[in-house]
Amino acid sequence: MEVSIDKNSGYCFGVEFAIKMAEDEMEHEDKLYCLGDIVHNDMEVARLKAKGLAVIDREDLKDLHDCKVLIRAHGEPPETYQVALQNNIELIDASCPVVLKLQHRVKTAFDKMQREDGQIVIYGKKGHAEVIGLTGQTQEKAIVVMNDEDLDQIDFQKPVTLFSQTTKSTKGFYALKEKIEARIKAKKGKLDEVDFNANDSICRQVSNREPQLQVFAKEQDVIIFVSGKKSSNGKALYQVCLQENPRSYFVENETEISNEWFEKSDKVGICGATSTPMWLMEKVAKYIKEQDELIPA
Repeated sequence: MEVSIDKNSGYCFGVEFAIKMAEDEMEHEDKLYCLGDIVHNDMEVARLKAKGLAVIDREDLKDLHDCKVLIRAHGEPPETYQVALQNNIELIDASCPVVLKLQHRVKTAFDKMQREDGQIVIYGKKGHAEVIGLTGQTQEKAIVVMNDEDLDQIDFQKPVTLFSQTTKSTKGFYALKEKIEARIKAKKGKLDEVDFNANDSICRQVSNREPQLQVFAKEQDVIIFVSGKKSSNGKALYQVCLQENPRSYFVENETEISNEWFEKSDKVGICGATSTPMWLMEKVAKYIKEQDELIPA
């Protein structure tokens, strides 16, 4: 078998930056707290835990004092910074610059919508860490939408400003944009800039993975997609692979791989999500190469 790793897979800049900050900090700290999983990959979380990174939630944060807490790439709402100030917590802020810029844009747009009796709508997953940070910029007044049913929360008689979670599908965003436009026209009989302002705030480093992955998946006989099961990005990108190559398999690590998936002459491609570490894909590739002699000719 010929085994190769997709050169475009692996951490996005924001995740890589956050993990580097955590590792640098832990070189001279016995313990560093992290607000939520630093990345949606259990293998990487376990690796960093062994180095001293302790995962906490927002309720835990309220009980901590005089310590250091890492903010991961997803960003945090204003409330987190207020709690840290009150409890003398030093924040190691690894928020992705793309997310921070979006938070500022959402806050500015929200202030404008408040004056104009309008609404902020965010295309994203309710409860997702990044979305929590974004809705925090709007005093929790933003409307979070994922599907057609969620659109019923919007008052189409009032102005709407739309943003997207940075890791959502570009195709999904523009499909949602068209649906909102159609509903405003149906309700008001017209559509102009006062009625609707759509902002494509998707990170291009993430969205470009789809076309890159389509090409890679077509070039292989078998695709082994490596990702944590909690990764939304992983689930979406795996579907991209599956559409291009029906012999695509989703695994969390090498223990989930079956030799029945392969033939001796196969070209096997290893790829993953923006939350999949390169060391894990390399481990999976090494395992598959070691199985080669067990695959019947």
